[in-house]
Amino acid sequence: MQRENLSDLLAFLAVARDRSFTRAAAKLWVSRSALSHTLRGLEARLGLRLLTRTTRSVAPTAAGERLLETAGHRIEEIEAELEALSELRDKPAGTIRITATEYASNSVLFPRLAKLLPQYPDIKVEIIVDYGLTDIVSHRYDAGVRWGEQVAKDMIAVRIGPDMRMAVVGAPSYIKTRSGPQRPQELIGHNCINLRLPTHGGLYAWEFENGGRELKVHVEGQLIFSGTFQMLNAAPTMDSA
Repeated sequence: MQRENLSDLLAFLAVARDRSFTRAAAKLWVSRSALSHTLRGLEARLGLRLLTRTTRSVAPTAAGERLLETAGHRIEEIEAELEALSELRDKPAGTIRITATEYASNSVLFPRLAKLLPQYPDIKVEIIVDYGLTDIVSHRYDAGVRWGEQVAKDMIAVRIGPDMRMAVVGAPSYIKTRSGPQRPQELIGHNCINLRLPTHGGLYAWEFENGGRELKVHVEGQLIFSGTFQMLNAAPTMDSA
């Protein structure tokens, strides 16, 4: 539908409902003559007479009654929906989609959401666990949570948690049968659980830092996971580090 047809249709509905050019013109903030000209143009384009005019009254024709019934009902539905949307200004509502790592989801997001969501029952939150550097715009996410060093400089970012510190842990039964590593390099001889992250391509190298110096160790082991919590849960059962 062309834009002028929609405007003319609204003008017709105003006249047909009020049965008066004068009252309809006042509601539409236009002159009576301009409104009459608009309706004549609409009738000319349709090739149908929509209104019967006399010096004392205005009434829809059979075609006009049909248009009033069908189009009028749909316009009312649109107006009702727009009114419903305006209510969203007064209270938070809707679905929020967040992509986050497993650690961020369990340790940062959920504890806060557990307190927030009961206060706002009309809000729904969908959390998708993903370690890749997802394009949040193309995948229609509202926000993404990643480690600070993974966030591009041109992205709008806000810190939502403290620095994360990782530690090397092992099952007590594993440590009893083997001497614990004293230096990161000694991990190479142990049965470690590896982590494969999409952003790294291969296996994730364990990262250490001492006095500002960084050290990465590529460990070996029988298990490989794609999530950190899986690694922690598997260590006691597999006698691994």
